[in-house]
Amino acid sequence: MAANSLSLKPGQEQFIEPVSYAVAAEATNPTTAWQRVVVADDVVVGFIHGNFDPEAELDEFRACLWRISVAAEAQGTGVGAFAANALAEEARSRGVGRITVIWEPGPEGPEAFFHHIGFSDVGQTQYGETIGALTL
Repeated sequence: MAANSLSLKPGQEQFIEPVSYAVAAEATNPTTAWQRVVVADDVVVGFIHGNFDPEAELDEFRACLWRISVAAEAQGTGVGAFAANALAEEARSRGVGRITVIWEPGPEGPEAFFHHIGFSDVGQTQYGETIGALTL
């Protein structure tokens, strides 16, 4: 799958999947996943994985942006914002009023991007990761 081979900027690979998501993946219902690719000029330039599981034990997993990846050469061009907005629209269509995201802090991490598109810090996981929320 082309989304699995997106080339990120150096140092970004370590931020692809926070520990909280890796641990939760074992208990996550695969039928609640919402996954899409972003294509530009017939090339996959982005991937987003959302999850909508109102039965999830933890609130931060009920309606969340699980993963977003944008090819290095497409970063800064609006691909990530486009994908995140598509997830937000899907959430609204399902009657969801808030989506969450979890990220690991770090200089090459996604924090600035998530803040830029409207997520606010609302807490921390047991692993020290930031939980962000976007009110829709």
